[in-house]
Amino acid sequence: MNQIQGLLLAGRYRLGDSIGRGGMGRVWRAHDEVLHRAVAVKELTAAQYVQEADRAVLLTRTQTEARAAARINHPAVVTVHDVLEHDDRPWIVMELVEGPSLADAVKEAGRIQPREVARIGLWTLRALRAAHTAGVLHRDVKPGNVLLARDGRVLLTDFGIAQVEGDSTITRTGEIVGSVDYLAPERVSGAAPGPASDLWALGATLFTAVEGKSPFRRTSPISTMQAVVEEEPGDLLYADALAPVIQALLRKDPAARPSADEAEAMLAEAAEGRRPDAAQAYVPTQVHVPPQPHPQSQPHPQPHPHPQSHPYPQPVRPERATVLGAGQPVLPVAPAAGHRGRWPRVVAACLAAALVGGGGVFAANHYLNAHSPSKSKADGNTGAGADAGTGTGAGGDKTPGTSNGSGGGSSAHKSGSIPDGWVRKDDVEGFSLMLPKGWERQANGNQVDYTPDGGDHFVRIAVDTSPDWPDSYHHQLDLERQVTKLPDYQQVNLQPNTFRDRTGSLWEFTWTAGNKDTTSGPRHAIEQTYVENDGTEYAIYLSVPAGDWGEARQQFDAILRGWQP
Repeated sequence: MNQIQGLLLAGRYRLGDSIGRGGMGRVWRAHDEVLHRAVAVKELTAAQYVQEADRAVLLTRTQTEARAAARINHPAVVTVHDVLEHDDRPWIVMELVEGPSLADAVKEAGRIQPREVARIGLWTLRALRAAHTAGVLHRDVKPGNVLLARDGRVLLTDFGIAQVEGDSTITRTGEIVGSVDYLAPERVSGAAPGPASDLWALGATLFTAVEGKSPFRRTSPISTMQAVVEEEPGDLLYADALAPVIQALLRKDPAARPSADEAEAMLAEAAEGRRPDAAQAYVPTQVHVPPQPHPQSQPHPQPHPHPQSHPYPQPVRPERATVLGAGQPVLPVAPAAGHRGRWPRVVAACLAAALVGGGGVFAANHYLNAHSPSKSKADGNTGAGADAGTGTGAGGDKTPGTSNGSGGGSSAHKSGSIPDGWVRKDDVEGFSLMLPKGWERQANGNQVDYTPDGGDHFVRIAVDTSPDWPDSYHHQLDLERQVTKLPDYQQVNLQPNTFRDRTGSLWEFTWTAGNKDTTSGPRHAIEQTYVENDGTEYAIYLSVPAGDWGEARQQFDAILRGWQP
């Protein structure tokens, strides 16, 4: 990171401090030395570490973001000033908004007063209406993408997965893009999104702001999607006059939601503390059932598919996906036939694909934001998690357990030195760790691995800036419930401990990788997870062939001692 600070882009934009990051990139405060003004610069870090085919998709998405924002002329949309290329990837120069996101404000305050939420919703809706008029669907409206400027302005940002009318799609077959908490039911089904889908996401965003919690978030992305299509959003206890407006926006059937004009009138009344009469016409949400195909074309009900027979035949692997802040999840869904029938069947198809392609440890759910399954170069596994609430972490003098992996608890491990021949790796995502010489960084999408042999032995890093779980121990317990399906899974140790003088948890386990996996045979893994002082949850995960465990366990302790968040 320090090597990038001070960098001059295009002869005019001098990078300063990093002010935000996500799975796709990092945002920098910068100074425009030509116009002498402060700007924000978005760096597409993900493009450095993906395969060539995926890099083209990421570059196209970034260019789409710039074009989408440039088409919208509205004071509630963050202005894009420039797009440039440096180091073989695009950088976007944007208006700098001094102030937190709505997500940050909710996290800080717990919840926001309904009249203020209505005002925020009113300006966000106006930004969306301007976008829709310009032929742009945002497709990722959520609290993290609504900025609250210190001068009172409300601005919508991050059109990174927007769909621009007239452009060819940049979403590959079988993918859903967006944060699963805020995906409209019709988008979960695989239907083409429309303006009503953005209004649904706005309703979910307002619910989160006024109630202090996401209306549909559950313990995993799959259970969250199931809640979106099958369940009511929960009671609105603090919404006051805003409650019927949120209920109207969260109608399951997109045709039954209010138009942008109707919603704007409702929000304007709620912002004045008046309960909108027009909103009373909208009954509580009902399950929306897509049109049924002709009986002859209806596919036969099938039992839950075996992983090797599923249309997405990636092996079930426990390798965890990395969540580097708020990114754009890309969740696997069933092919066209899976979209037929009732909602539970659609969700079941999504679940099958996720468990097969999600690497077992799938449901770490943060806001979501994260989290896109992508096949790792290191081990051929597809990690997933729209909110994988895990992170990287380890280090300091306190490490879990003993060198043979039998420990845990809250005792401090004996301090030791870093072995000779090890080198420090300062990662582009901001963390630093010590590894043996020859371990190289491999990443695809949101995953960050270090490996000496293409993935037979590897360390995986993950970060979650807004963990949902009360502590790392309960987070790992939830993850374990999902990997018990692995062949020959056996827990060696899972218990809370103290790490870097912070509450953490150590999880060690074994399983057998199948013949179709990139690495087959008995495997042994260990993960230390903990929460730093700033509330960020870090995890560091090591996976090796079981026969190499003795040396690997000692390496793991040294890696923890050399860790720097």
